[in-house]
Amino acid sequence: MCGRYEMFINPENREMMRIVKDIENKYGAKNNMRAGEIFPTNIVPILSFDRSNITPELSIWGFPKFYSKGVIINSRAETAIEKPTFRKSLLERRCVIPSTGFYEWKQDASKQKYRFNLPESENLYMAGIWNEFKDEKRFVILTTAANNSMVDIHNRMPVVLERQVIEGWIKDTDFALRILKEDQPILEKYEV
Repeated sequence: MCGRYEMFINPENREMMRIVKDIENKYGAKNNMRAGEIFPTNIVPILSFDRSNITPELSIWGFPKFYSKGVIINSRAETAIEKPTFRKSLLERRCVIPSTGFYEWKQDASKQKYRFNLPESENLYMAGIWNEFKDEKRFVILTTAANNSMVDIHNRMPVVLERQVIEGWIKDTDFALRILKEDQPILEKYEV
């Protein structure tokens, strides 16, 4: 699962600064993009295919629930293709969620919060899918079974994308479906 992540903007982080500058150029400097700790329903940048290029754009985290209040923030990568809510998005509307790490809580009485990120990297990219609901672009994060770096905290983790596979994930459906079956990278964790 992934219920919170972070996108801290540090002037020395060139990748995140490029995304922020592109958002400001597209939406204006006074846009409603959230930075720092990101919560469901926040408006944040995603990377998606826009006619001919992969570009950052603003989107709301969470698909609306149709029969109750609230939002769906994650989809299981293993079953997304079988679910009517996610199938078409997985096949046609994939995106990447840029972050500087994500959070998870230990599933015991302590509820200790941990931050996860890639070793020796300022950024962590998560696989997602998007759709439009009432003229609002919304996304969910795809999750998979936790690997050894995370299984002692939670049994699910986001599908993490290495920088070099972002274009293939967004543009190539066969490639994307293969990515969902690959092992996840080992992550570093820190108590928060």
